[in-house]
Amino acid sequence: MATPERHTLEVWGDFACFTRPEMKVERYSYPCPSPSAARGIFEAIYFKPRFRWQVDRIEILSKIAYIGLRRNEVKEKISEAAVKRWMRGTAEPEPILADADADITGSPGKGRTQRQTMALRNPRFRITAHIVPRPGYENEQAAFDAQFVRRASQGKCFYQPALGCREFAAFFKWIANDAATPPPQDYNEDLGWMVYDVFDLDRLNDNMARPFISLFHAKVEHGVLEVPPYDSPEVRKPPMT
Repeated sequence: MATPERHTLEVWGDFACFTRPEMKVERYSYPCPSPSAARGIFEAIYFKPRFRWQVDRIEILSKIAYIGLRRNEVKEKISEAAVKRWMRGTAEPEPILADADADITGSPGKGRTQRQTMALRNPRFRITAHIVPRPGYENEQAAFDAQFVRRASQGKCFYQPALGCREFAAFFKWIANDAATPPPQDYNEDLGWMVYDVFDLDRLNDNMARPFISLFHAKVEHGVLEVPPYDSPEVRKPPMT
């Protein structure tokens, strides 16, 4: 099998938060994207059910700097069924009041709650990934690669990529394979067990796919996080059911 073509993006923004799950309800960011967050950036630019993205490497280009933020978060979400009833006109829309308390909503489970966030400030990363065709679509590899390069080089995306949290917009630039690029930061940290992904990537396009948490031992060495392949034994997955 031919070596897959690697694609590289430089991404940056004002803020980023790639939440460590061990911090419970308070958000504390990893110093770099998790593989699933990096995958989401590539999928925002180009995605088809006939392939998946495999992240290979994440490089930290800016000095690690944190900023503390306190944000209001709503305690509830609108159901799909409710939205459909509103569209049909069979029910009155019920907005979520982001700044309401129990005295207004009549329920302690509604309204807002304050959460503390330790986010990254002015982050910049260089991410390398490649396309893995689904079984039966291997002969379309070259077309997939060409389409991604065309879209990424023109700044096109299906929706605005994000740096972890959706409100932290990501800007991106496609980097040609022969382009001269600056070295990553001289930063080293053993991140311990890091979230690899929250879905089974082999079934990601299955509408019935359930959450499937995988982990790997992440180490940033001289500003570079090498990401093992999803099928590698280094990636710990729950038992298949």
